[in-house]
Amino acid sequence: MSWWPPLPWPAAILKNRGGGGLGLAAISYVGVDYLRQLSPSWHARLQPALWTVLALVAVARVPFYKHWSAELRSALPFVASMLFMLAALLFEALSVRFVTAVLGLNWHRDTPPLPDTGQWLLLALNEKLPLTMVEILRAHIIGLHHFLMLFIMLAFSVLFDSVKAPGLGLGARYMFTMAIGRLLRAITFVSTILPSARPWCALSRFSVPAHPHRWAQKYYVPYASDVNAIRQLIHHDKAYADPGKYIGDYRPDWGSMNFLIDFLRPTPYEGSSWYSLLKKAGGGCNDLLYSGHMLVAVLTAMAWTEAYGGFSSAFIWLLVMHSTQREIRERHHYSVDCIVAIYVGILLWKMTGFIWPTKDASKDRRLNKLEKIQGRLLQAAKDFDIDEVRELLKEVELGNQESQGSKSKAMWLFAGATIFSSLTIVILAFTLTSDG
Repeated sequence: MSWWPPLPWPAAILKNRGGGGLGLAAISYVGVDYLRQLSPSWHARLQPALWTVLALVAVARVPFYKHWSAELRSALPFVASMLFMLAALLFEALSVRFVTAVLGLNWHRDTPPLPDTGQWLLLALNEKLPLTMVEILRAHIIGLHHFLMLFIMLAFSVLFDSVKAPGLGLGARYMFTMAIGRLLRAITFVSTILPSARPWCALSRFSVPAHPHRWAQKYYVPYASDVNAIRQLIHHDKAYADPGKYIGDYRPDWGSMNFLIDFLRPTPYEGSSWYSLLKKAGGGCNDLLYSGHMLVAVLTAMAWTEAYGGFSSAFIWLLVMHSTQREIRERHHYSVDCIVAIYVGILLWKMTGFIWPTKDASKDRRLNKLEKIQGRLLQAAKDFDIDEVRELLKEVELGNQESQGSKSKAMWLFAGATIFSSLTIVILAFTLTSDG
C-alpha cells in the first residue's frame, strides 16, 4: 500500500499526494455548476453528464480497491459520527427556532442591525476596485452544497489512492468535527440573541407570535430601553419591575413533546406537528454566531489540504475566502460570524486528528511481520534466492490483510453496500442542499 508521510500544513498546499486528477475534477464541478448562472441550457446538459462520468469512474475502480478491511474497521465510527451529527443538527434546529421565537416578530422587525466594519469595508472597495473585479466578488460561484460535494469527491478519491484510506475514516472525522462545531455554534448563539443583518427576514419567513415570550416579558421588556431601569436591575440583581398581565401563547397538544411548546412557540397557522416547525427553521433569521456555512467551507478546505494538498487546495481556500466576503456582502452574517467560524473550524479539525490520523497505522504491522521473518529473509539473501525473497516480502504485504480481506464474499457485500449508500448520500446531499 502506498503511503505518504504527513507534510507540514502550509507545505501541503504546494504539493499534492495523488496527481492532479482530483483537483481537475473539483474545478470542473464548480465550473460546470456555475453555468447555471451563465447558461442554464448548457448547465442542464453538462451537469448530469459530469456526475454520470464521475459516478461510473468511481464504480469502475471498486474491484481494484485493496483497502476494504480498513473501511470495514471504520464503518462503526462512521455510523456513530453520522448519528452524532444528526443529533447535533436537531439540537441546532431547536435552538434556531427558539432564538427566533422568544422575542417575537416585532422585535426582529424593529431592531436595527449592529454596525459591521467588514460590511463598510466591502462597500468602500466597491468604489475603489475595477467593476470587473467587483462583479467577480459579487458572483454566486460557490455555495454550501458545493463544499459538501467537494468533500464527498475527496472521500471517494480513496478509490484512486489519491487520499489515504480509509475513506469512511475521513468521513467519520468530517462529520464528528461538524457535529462538535454545530453544538458549539448553537450554544454560542442561544446565549446572547443578536439582531439580524436582514431585519425583514423573520417577518417574511416565520410565523411565530408577534409578542415576546413570557420570560422575555418579565426579564427583558421592562428593562430593554430605559437606562435607569437597567441601572436599578443591576443594583437589585432581580427582576423588580411589574410586567403586568402576560400575553399568552397558543398551546397545541403534542403529547409527550409538550415541553417543546415553550421553546418553539407554535401558532395555529403552522399545523399540529412539532417536527414541521423544525423543518421551517432553516438557517434562522436573527444573527447566529458563528456562521454554519463558513464552518462547512473551512472543514472542507482543511480536509482537502491535509488529505490531498496541491494547488487545488489553494483553489479551495480561495473559494472559502470568496464565500466569506459574499456572506458579509449579502448580509447573511456579520463579519465576526465568518471570522470566528474560520478559526474555530481550523482548530476543531486539528483537534479531531485522532479519528483519521495522517500516519499510516499499517506500517507498524508490516514492520512487526518483517521482524518475524528477518532470519529467513537474510538467509534467502545470502543464498541469492530471489524467488524466496519475493515470496517473503509478499507474505509481509499479505500480513497487512488488505488484499486478503478484499477477496472474501462478505467483503464484496460490504463494498457494494458502502458504494450504494455513499452514492445515495451524494444524491440526497445534492438534492437537499442545492438551495444553500
